[in-house]
Formats: sequence, structure tokens, C-alpha cells
Amino acid sequence: MQVTETEIAGVFVFRPQPHHDDRGFFTRTFDAAIAREHGIELGPEAQDSQSRSKLGVVRGLHGRSGRGEAKLVRCAHGAVLDTVIDIRPDSPTFGRRCEFRLDDTQFAHLYVPPGMLHGFQALSGTADVCYRIDRPHDPSEDLAVRYDDPDLAIAWPLPVSQVSARDAQAPSWRELLAGLGRG
Repeated sequence: MQVTETEIAGVFVFRPQPHHDDRGFFTRTFDAAIAREHGIELGPEAQDSQSRSKLGVVRGLHGRSGRGEAKLVRCAHGAVLDTVIDIRPDSPTFGRRCEFRLDDTQFAHLYVPPGMLHGFQALSGTADVCYRIDRPHDPSEDLAVRYDDPDLAIAWPLPVSQVSARDAQAPSWRELLAGLGRG
């Protein structure tokens, strides 16, 4: 498995090496030993989740307060544009955004450390995204920023076909900054 650190410290892309033959392919989707080599420990309370989204759907931008939330994200079916924004108050890359294409042909996985906002848009008819999250969800720690916030100016590659009511009503980037004492 090839591992690359991105321009945001702590955000990694894992690229499995699939083995193809006449039947299809086999690939390892997670290796705890390789993750540990890069300082990633998802812990004994890790939970796996999956979402399915239709073409153009945007999910996010979501994060967690407190200890934050680490997650390993991959697109098991279809393709998504995945977006990560650094909201760690003392980070030299605070406010920086990175975008990644995750799909079912390259098999890349994205490690998102605590202290990030995360979201994606489905680029295919349906897209199944799998998440390995380091600890149980606590709704009292949820953070969100509007997917169409003008200060972030995310250029989603497709017209946004649908978002949840929660995402449509999420606070602005400026409101999040004020809540973090940075506004």
C-alpha cells in the first residue's frame, strides 16, 4: 500500500495495490500496521459506516468539537469529490482546503485527522462511501458549515442536486470561526 501525506499535515492518502485477474480483483482496504507506521491509531472503539448518495448530492461539511474525529474514508462504488478543511486553531494550515477524487477504480483511501471539516459530492449515478471512524458518534459535538458558503467558495464540479435539511441550515464559515474564537 502506497501512503502519501498531503499539503495539510496529518491528512494522508492510502493507495492499495489491487490484484486483478479473470474473476475481477482483490484488494486490502485497511491495514492497521501500515496505519500505525504513519502515526494513525483508530482505536478499539472504531466504527464502520457507509452512505449511498445519488448523482450531485453533497454531504457535509461536517466536523466534531472536543477531541475531534479521525476517519478513514473510501468510495467503494462510484466516484466522489472529497473535500477536507483544516479547522485546528493552532495549525499552520488553518482554513486550508484540499480536494481529492475517491473512486472504485483507483481505490484510494483518505485519512482525515481530528480537527477537520469533511464533505463530498457524488460524481456518479450512485456513490457508496465507507467510513472507519475512531470513536462513537456524539451528536452534542457536531460541527457543520454550509456546503455553499461564499467565503469557502467550493467549486463543486456538478450542480448540487440535493443536501440534507441539516446541511442546508448549517452555519457559515464566519460563524464557525467566531465559535472557535478566530472571527
